[in-house]
Amino acid sequence: MKLVSTKLIQSEDTLAQSLYDEQGVILLARGMKLTSNVIQKLLDRGITYVYIEGDIDDDQYYEPVISDQLRQKAVHTLNDTFRGIKQAGLLSKSYVLQTKEMELKEVVDQILYEVEGNESSLTLLSDIMITNDYILQHSLNVAIYSIAIGKQLSYTTEQLKELGIGALLHDVGKIFIESEILNKPSSLDETEFQIIKSHTKLGFDYLRSYPGFPKNVAQCAYQHHERLDGSGYPLGLYDKDIIPYAKIIAVADVFDAVTSNRVYREALLPHEALEILYAGAVREFDITIIEAFKKSIAVYPEGLMVNLSDGSSGKVIRQNKHLCDRPIIRVTEVQGKILDNPYELNLGKVMNTLIKEVIKNR
Repeated sequence: MKLVSTKLIQSEDTLAQSLYDEQGVILLARGMKLTSNVIQKLLDRGITYVYIEGDIDDDQYYEPVISDQLRQKAVHTLNDTFRGIKQAGLLSKSYVLQTKEMELKEVVDQILYEVEGNESSLTLLSDIMITNDYILQHSLNVAIYSIAIGKQLSYTTEQLKELGIGALLHDVGKIFIESEILNKPSSLDETEFQIIKSHTKLGFDYLRSYPGFPKNVAQCAYQHHERLDGSGYPLGLYDKDIIPYAKIIAVADVFDAVTSNRVYREALLPHEALEILYAGAVREFDITIIEAFKKSIAVYPEGLMVNLSDGSSGKVIRQNKHLCDRPIIRVTEVQGKILDNPYELNLGKVMNTLIKEVIKNR
């Protein structure tokens, strides 16, 4: 399989991953031949990268981070919760949470179970839902990433569950903001930006009114846009005043935002998103959390084509656990010459060879 820019897909390419709708139901199934009409619909939806099948002797396949069954349950629960909150309105306080508390906790429990049982590095880049509801997919992704980070930081099971609920609901305040502003494809004016920023306080006020969740859950909604140097919002808090959960969610939130498919901009690849986080390390983000995150994710996902520093090229075929930026490469070309007999190069063992760049053409 290959991870390919949607712009470079050709008619009759075969899909190597399933794509989901907002209910978590498979919309385009793995093995489907992609027609020009389907490709155009993917482009129109802002889908930036997809997996397609590679050579006939390529035995790779894409394995989802969470099971289809859990994805459907999580999306259904989040969809019902967010829709119920929106319909009931802000003044209803937390009535909806009273009816959905157990379901939300069950989703977090199952995410925790599957993440703990998954020995592979996480990549949600191509766990694609074809939906107009960005908050839905983003909330699920941020919860998965946050739990993975907490696991690396040796959080207890109870802490991971609390963090997971906080991450699932970190953007709940956006439910009360008009979709025209949330989904505006052009730049926001100052008034609109202030409205967007209000989602932190709206979410905090909503969640703290419900006694069923720990106080830190509401603080996750309030503080996930705070930054260590005081440059964040809504309160301009500094490092010591930001709760650890919010620091974790901040990293997961930014990473998922820039690697997610949006109609108005292309998604970045994981290594590009990490560069953004590292650029803000110490000043904005906790470096310990970034390092923990780096150990959790596939910096260079399977199927990605890369050029190496020794003049060779190939495809990422497997990950090295705990060395997620040094995967195993199937080398297919050396100094511009295509090899009759490709070979594997384990960058975890050959430390003097680096990934020089990602090949974004075919």
